[in-house]
Amino acid sequence: MAKRKSATDALLKVVINAILNKKGNEVVSLDLRKIKDTPSDYFVITHGDSSTHVRALYDNILAETEANGFKPYKTEGGKGAEWMIIDFVDVTVHVFYKEKREFYELEELWSDAKIIRYREGVAVK
Repeated sequence: MAKRKSATDALLKVVINAILNKKGNEVVSLDLRKIKDTPSDYFVITHGDSSTHVRALYDNILAETEANGFKPYKTEGGKGAEWMIIDFVDVTVHVFYKEKREFYELEELWSDAKIIRYREGVAVK
């Protein structure tokens, strides 16, 4: 189990840094591990300022995770999507347009999760 946790932690760091490197807005991770029947161990949530920014965030997450040996189980969204999801099973990444993020309020929906907020320009070690 320690090996899996270590791989999950490594994936989480790669994802967060990929988002921060493309200036994702209000980057948070929700630790869902202590909540019963969750779809993932972690949700990572961010949003972009434009369709170009959202796409750059999405593409950079995919590029950086692949470069580090992680491949998603499933992706959803695409050109013109307002909510793009990259599912790595243990870590699920949500990349929104700001308005869609405010509408769906995932942080509120999963408010019993431990929320960690990341600052722009501060890499996860």
